[in-house]
Amino acid sequence: MTASPSLVLDGLRAQATDLDARDPLAGYLEEFVPAPGVTAYLDGNSLGRPLRSTADHLSRFVADDWGTRLIRSWDEGWMDTPTVLGDRIARIALGAAAGQTVVADSTTVMLYKLLHAAVTAMPGRDEIVVERANFPTDRFIAESVAAQTGATVRWVETDPIAGVRLTDIDATVSERTAVVVLSHVDYRSAALADMAGITAAVHRHGALMLWDLCHSAGAVPMQLDAWDVDLAVGCGYKYLNGGPGSPAFAYVRAELHDRLRQPIQGWMGAADVFAMKEGYTAARGIRQFISGTPPVLAMVPLSDMLDLVERASIDAIRRKSVSLTGLVVDAYDRLLAPRGVRLLSPADPAQRGGHVSFGHESFREVTRLLWRQGVIPDFRFPDGIRVGLSPLSTSHREALEGVIAIHAAMDAQDAA
Repeated sequence: MTASPSLVLDGLRAQATDLDARDPLAGYLEEFVPAPGVTAYLDGNSLGRPLRSTADHLSRFVADDWGTRLIRSWDEGWMDTPTVLGDRIARIALGAAAGQTVVADSTTVMLYKLLHAAVTAMPGRDEIVVERANFPTDRFIAESVAAQTGATVRWVETDPIAGVRLTDIDATVSERTAVVVLSHVDYRSAALADMAGITAAVHRHGALMLWDLCHSAGAVPMQLDAWDVDLAVGCGYKYLNGGPGSPAFAYVRAELHDRLRQPIQGWMGAADVFAMKEGYTAARGIRQFISGTPPVLAMVPLSDMLDLVERASIDAIRRKSVSLTGLVVDAYDRLLAPRGVRLLSPADPAQRGGHVSFGHESFREVTRLLWRQGVIPDFRFPDGIRVGLSPLSTSHREALEGVIAIHAAMDAQDAA
């Protein structure tokens, strides 16, 4: 006998309430600025919510570091902020030792720098391997670097839900491959790639491995050093909550520092920043991957979120992420699957990152309706809704109410 809709909802809400009561990270919800009129924010994997502390920290930065110390602050700390903050990200979220991570430009610029440097460091190899379904920036930058260096882009064809697998790599990478570019978590399906296994496979073919960590940094534990990752790039405004336009970070394995040369030779990446001499000599170490003046002001919110991630621990954040997405998939099974909605993410929580995607032909209009009601998921062309769940700022009840709202919006559409 099929349970009545009200009993289904009551059961799901009781489940969410119980999970929240047992959530060891529940107290972190109060650290974030509330959004009036928003009942369910389901886009934390695209733009994280601001922290309450950040407004005060920005105000103090303007009054003191900038307003009082003025240009002296460069000598008193700002010059080192990109590498100091990079080391914090590496230690807290990436499983990497100090001296290999820097915060500087946008994700696009950092990806360009690392990819160009990797291709030119691999003479005799003329292919860049990229997943065909990867985020547009990754594909566009790969095409740009290929055109500039005379390389060829070779596309990896992957399952749209399961994502890239070891067999895909072995079938595509060859002795011609200079570098492979993949996302750790697929931006649409949330498929979680086997970073350690794929990196090892790429190395067996003699190529370099570049990972896009935009949808995993701050939500999924990783061990870049232990897994011998060569290069990685990640943004600061998703799970790291640095705000719109927050700078990205780049990781370059220490053994590659003397081998790679990034293509945007700005004064801040020079060996002697204030020498003002003719000719460019790159700084040693990770600092060489800085180009222009770093966005110090924009690093303040990013630093605030790292404080929270460190206090909570990346492993605890991952456990809550699995719990949140698990509840959402349970709700999908009970409410959305009977309506013909497709699950566009892996069903196994160990195989997905921090979001869940659904597909239905009505979802473009459903998303518009939800936004008007204060329920904010993400629409992904052609017919997907992406439910992004940032663990420190999202409760189980909020995540569940978002799925219930999707179901209700579909009912409203049918009745219209």
